[in-house]
Amino acid sequence: MPQSLAKMHVHLVFSTKNRNPVLHDGVREDLHRYMASVLQSQHSPAMLINSVEDHAHVLFELGRTVALADVVEEVKKSSSKWIKTQGPEFEWFYWQNGYGAFAVSFTDIERVRTYIAYQREHHKKQPFPDEYRTLLDQHGVRYDERYLWD
Repeated sequence: MPQSLAKMHVHLVFSTKNRNPVLHDGVREDLHRYMASVLQSQHSPAMLINSVEDHAHVLFELGRTVALADVVEEVKKSSSKWIKTQGPEFEWFYWQNGYGAFAVSFTDIERVRTYIAYQREHHKKQPFPDEYRTLLDQHGVRYDERYLWD
């Protein structure tokens, strides 16, 4: 086969350092746009980005020639630098060290998109730590609770 073809979708989840609730409405939309531009520069276009005060969800198509870890590192590093320019309240902003990344089958894209779009409503019922553990469990990801949070 002379051609290399791939289409992989990823649901990425990561929180602010110590789950600090600093992502307010005044910065959220611009943050999402900025993150989408970083993903585009990594040949991994965003399908949907949404966040609440203490964490972000990103649905994107992983570029065929890039590594997931490199894309995630660039999104987090670049957006952290960017948000620090948005006002004194973000001077000490950091994302958590880790992240969760989950493969999304083509047939589940709309379900995941809806899930991400309704984060605000979802978190009226379930806090982020419980949501994150549920995602890890649903995807069969083994974890050690001692190292899950920072």
